[in-house]
Amino acid sequence: MKWLSKLVDNASDYFAHRKGLLPLIGIVLIIVNFVLPFLIPAGFLTLSNLFLHLGVIIAIFGMMLAWAL
Repeated sequence: MKWLSKLVDNASDYFAHRKGLLPLIGIVLIIVNFVLPFLIPAGFLTLSNLFLHLGVIIAIFGMMLAWAL
């Protein structure tokens, strides 16, 4: 469990100086989800809206983390 504690500490130190990085990555994933159906008409990624869901989760998590740090 020491490795998990060290991982959380390192991630906290990294994101403390880059508070907008996770919401920005989330926004990029949402834009990718919008553009992807034009490039790949029918596929698992376009039918499931995987990038949309990941983008929203990452953006919300990033905003909550920025608020805490």
